[in-house]
Formats: sequence, structure tokens, C-alpha cells
Amino acid sequence: MDKPTRRGRVRVATDQDIRRTARALLVERGPEAVTLRAIARELGITAPALYRYYGSRDDLVQHLRVDVVNDLAALLAEEVAELSDDGTAQLFAICRGFRRWALTHTKEFTLVFASPTGEVGSAAGSVATLTRASEPFGRIFLMAAGHILIKHQLTVPPADAVPVEIRDDLASFQDELLSVLGEAGVEFPREKLDLGTTYVMIQFWARLYGHITLEVFGNYPIPMSKPDAVFDALLADLANQIGIESV
Repeated sequence: MDKPTRRGRVRVATDQDIRRTARALLVERGPEAVTLRAIARELGITAPALYRYYGSRDDLVQHLRVDVVNDLAALLAEEVAELSDDGTAQLFAICRGFRRWALTHTKEFTLVFASPTGEVGSAAGSVATLTRASEPFGRIFLMAAGHILIKHQLTVPPADAVPVEIRDDLASFQDELLSVLGEAGVEFPREKLDLGTTYVMIQFWARLYGHITLEVFGNYPIPMSKPDAVFDALLADLANQIGIESV
């Protein structure tokens, strides 16, 4: 059988083909392997043909990030759907599910949560973390946190105990949090989301993310013979910090 012409091969490559191939390269070889040239080679087309769909590698990688985050959010949403409306159970199920996913999807975790983006974070070149509340993973995480904030009297620092240097940033973030919670159907009283509460939420995420990142890359300061128990201890400490019980 004659091979299809170059023009025919270009028509065969679709956006779905490109992203599926990019995802396979990511999982098999890591973020550095996701290049337009490598994708074109796998699809049997020329690299310039990919520019019909993406303006650059960065453009493609950003779409790939979104695909990964969407899949993660769908996975966690399915797990949470099996639980009651207890926000505490949901939040800690999300924490454990995120860690389990990170440890079994290390290449995807690296791309989304530990790769320079130049846009996300407090400075150019910072890592992609839970900074955009509108991201699917951020949305489900904040939904569970919102349920806890409504139903529990949390232990949070007073507003004047929050470092002055970050108060403006936290205040700006509050409106976005409230918007996300409202869109998710969580009727949240504005007065409960003060600077102290917002500060605690950011600290909670930072400690969770930091611990998981150390585990994924094998950089925890000491060898852990029982890593699950260490993570559960972290969750218990985080829960105790805000005056609730971990589950």
C-alpha cells in the first residue's frame, strides 16, 4: 500500500492526536521530552504543521497543563462525591487523593506543580501551584475548605497578627475565593473570610504542597520507613492548627 503524501498526513493529525501524543511523551520521558519536533516525529508529520493548532511549544504545554489539572480534578471529584457533605472528610480525602496522584503521576505532577511557568506565582519563573482559584483542582479544594469554614468555628489568627507585608495580597485574593465558592454553590458569609482565615488557608496549602513535593522528588530530609504515617501526622497537625479533627 502506498504511503500517504505529506499533505495527507497533515490532514490526519488533529488537535486530539497532538495532545494525546504530548501526554504520552510526558508520561514516558518527562516534561523536557514534550517538544513540537518530537510530537511531529511520533505523528509522522512535519513540525510546522503543528503551528496550525499551537503558536509555540509554550502554548501547547499550557494546554497540556490544563488537561492534566482537569483529569486530576475529575478524579478527586469522583472520590469526594462518595462522601457525605461533611467538609472535613472531603478536604482530607482531597489531600490524600492529591498525594496519591502525585506519587503515581510524577511526570504530570512535575509539569503542573513543579515547572517554571513565567506567569503563575509571585515572580517570573516561579512554580505552578494553587494560586488561581479558578483552576479545577483549586476549585474543588476550596469547595471543601468552604464547607469547613461555614460549619466550624476555626482557630485562626486575628487580622492584626497577619504579617503586614502580605495583607494586601490576601485581601485581593479574598474576592476571588468568594467568587469561586459562590460559583460552586457554597453560600459563604463574607464576614467569615477575614484576613486571618485567608492566611490560614494559604499556609495549609503551602505545607501540604511542600510535603508532597519533597516526597515526589525524594528530598525529604530523612529516610521515611512509614511515609503514610508521616503524612497522616502532617494532616493531624494541620487540623489541630485550625481547631478541627482530621479524619
